[in-house]
Amino acid sequence: MPTHNISYDAHPSPAALSAEDQELLEAAKGALPNSYSPYSNFQVAAAARLEDGTVVTGWNTENAAYPMCICAEPATLAAAASQRPGMPVVAMAITVKSANHVLDQPASPCGSCRQQLHEHESRFGTKMKLILRGESGPVFVFESAGDILPFGFSGKLL
Repeated sequence: MPTHNISYDAHPSPAALSAEDQELLEAAKGALPNSYSPYSNFQVAAAARLEDGTVVTGWNTENAAYPMCICAEPATLAAAASQRPGMPVVAMAITVKSANHVLDQPASPCGSCRQQLHEHESRFGTKMKLILRGESGPVFVFESAGDILPFGFSGKLL
């Protein structure tokens, strides 16, 4: 029977990351106050490093009509695409904060965001490292967005 193994690194804190990845995580953390999340009180921010080293940020934006909300990950991909058209994102740090309690573990992107991250990798043929962290606690590092969506829908099927 076929199996699929997901591989990732778990670090006890950001101090265990490379300086480049620490900087990306700090950029995501710095973008958290921009989150517009009055309904869930769940802030999400992301920072993307592009192939040329440029770092762009994005955050979640809620709407009273919930299906119209924009998650941080696609907002960041859109910001990257508008600032550097045709340039792949090679790494993205995603962090979260809740007004209800301290999040001491990473929160994984939702299913829709996973698919959009997977599509970005497929589009450019480049892996995107994902760095996930809560307000405190461990940091999870995935070498590819495909690692969190192992059976993603592909345009090759169309």
